Amino acid sequence: MEFLCYHRDRPGSLTLRDELLDAHWSYMDRYATEMIARGPTLTGDGELPRGSVHIVDLPDPAAARSFAFDEPNYQAGVYRDVLLRRWRNTLGRTMWDFPGGRTGGDRYLVLGFGSGQAVDLAPPGDPDELIAYGPLLSDDGAAWLGTAALVRAPAPDAARAILTRDRYAEIEVHNWRFGGRPS
Repeated sequence: MEFLCYHRDRPGSLTLRDELLDAHWSYMDRYATEMIARGPTLTGDGELPRGSVHIVDLPDPAAARSFAFDEPNYQAGVYRDVLLRRWRNTLGRTMWDFPGGRTGGDRYLVLGFGSGQAVDLAPPGDPDELIAYGPLLSDDGAAWLGTAALVRAPAPDAARAILTRDRYAEIEVHNWRFGGRPS
């Protein structure tokens, strides 16, 4: 089962986040084979972290909750909240398979929150601009709750446009970059 985990930073926690960077990476290293995508969301200028996205393939919702809430930054109070949802890897690849590579162009996390009849189940537009894409689902996978994507786009509005605007209660767009240990 695939899950999207989005930890949002608590205001004023940057120093603590920096202090825990090695512990965070070591924790994530334990999930290297399960990782589909990872990386920080960033401030509007792209300079400072504001959150952390991880898309992982885990056995069940209980394992996903352990992954999200045992994470060192969460345990220490870096994060203000956590979005944890079942997710389906519509592209069938990891971020490391993205044809655009780790750098070049602006990248975004796009979260569309909805309910009712599912929409945007098929990847839109040019799949070579999509890093990760899929529906957000209830724990049992039966209810569609929205859509999450990592996308390369020229601007936030272009990233937002990959989702059908009038079908979501809210669409969030966050600056994002490939994560993991520096090579």
